[in-house]
Amino acid sequence: MLSVHTSPLHQPGTGDAGGMNVYIVELARRLAEIGVEVEVFTRATSAALPPAVELAPGVLVRHVAAGPYEGLAKEDLPAQLCAFTHGVMQAEASHRPGYYDLVHSHYWLSGHVGWLAAQRWGVPLVHAMHTMAKVKNAALAAGDSAEPPARVIGESQIVRAADRLVANTDDEARDLLHHYDADPARVAVVRPGVNLDVFRPDGPDGPGGGTRAAARAALGLPRDAFVPLFAGRIQPLKAPDVLLRAVALLLDRDPALRERLVVPVVGGPSGSGLAKPEALQKLAARLGIGDVVRFAPPVAQESLARWFRAASVLVMPSYSESFGLVALEAQACGTPVVAAAVGGLPVAVRDGVTGYLVEGHDPADYAAALGRLAADPALSARMGAAAAGHAAGFGWDAAARATADVYAAAVAGFRHGVRPRADGGPGRLRSPHG
Repeated sequence: MLSVHTSPLHQPGTGDAGGMNVYIVELARRLAEIGVEVEVFTRATSAALPPAVELAPGVLVRHVAAGPYEGLAKEDLPAQLCAFTHGVMQAEASHRPGYYDLVHSHYWLSGHVGWLAAQRWGVPLVHAMHTMAKVKNAALAAGDSAEPPARVIGESQIVRAADRLVANTDDEARDLLHHYDADPARVAVVRPGVNLDVFRPDGPDGPGGGTRAAARAALGLPRDAFVPLFAGRIQPLKAPDVLLRAVALLLDRDPALRERLVVPVVGGPSGSGLAKPEALQKLAARLGIGDVVRFAPPVAQESLARWFRAASVLVMPSYSESFGLVALEAQACGTPVVAAAVGGLPVAVRDGVTGYLVEGHDPADYAAALGRLAADPALSARMGAAAAGHAAGFGWDAAARATADVYAAAVAGFRHGVRPRADGGPGRLRSPHG
């Protein structure tokens, strides 16, 4: 596996670490459990990092030196792809020929390294976009920057070069066909999963120990508060400002709600949000809701699960989400979700059953959905119970088995068919033995 711009060892919720990190960690672990050994190559971000770290039995993370360890923005990484590729090739050269059976690249930067590695080693390339430039550019948040033309071109090349493309949802598969003219025969839909051992309604402390009341007590939240939670990277794409504006509207309509309202924002600045890391705090102050908003840094999965159990509802007003793993994780903890009807969120959330899907990003629409939950605690409980049942069908074991099937199909097709070239023309396969 290749993950150039963010390491599976990084803490999700800050910098460039997010759902893709969780995806790679969980998928790699489950693949190893069913007999697929995984090595994940990622860029070293510190001189102190060891060359390799065992993430789990059968999963090795390799740190590749490519560019300065710190202070390198994701936008500057294309210039380091040559160095990264060199490091990957060096690692492979220390093994017997044919050591790697397949390359699975994540995000477009990794796709370019994967394209070259797969051709050099004579193995198939499986690629997961995670996000697509054309899709993001079609739904930009105010103040956010468009993805550059170089990324659009790069993604188009990877789509033509990959033996298989993994999409999270049917909608993402259609985006690949519509925006990038992908070959339908090479697109496979594999739904991501959720770690049901960590994210569950009853926490690790046993019956009663992981209930909402216990979670709130551990986090210092009032037992009977209404708690709409935002959890994720703080950047315009994720639209946490929409939640704050919706909360201001709620309080305008029902000032008495202030006495029992707490709005946690759990995460760190990321992407274009790094330019104004305190913008959200300043917005809360301007809106007059600074007293009810509580900012918290990114946390590990076990602590994040406690935040989900403590919340009345998770709010995801994102402008773009390839899937939205956070929505599944919250629901697995028995918490309903109010989310934008974008990307994979209509798959992750059952509208009117496990939460509400909102068309667009008008704070008034989010305020209306939150108002219904605030006025009827029983509604939140019913939706939360339905949410836990819904999320239970998204285990990572099923995702790993489906991904292994994609790998098997890619290997079989590579050995017996014609491997696509990046220029769109046919390329005869060479024998896997040279």
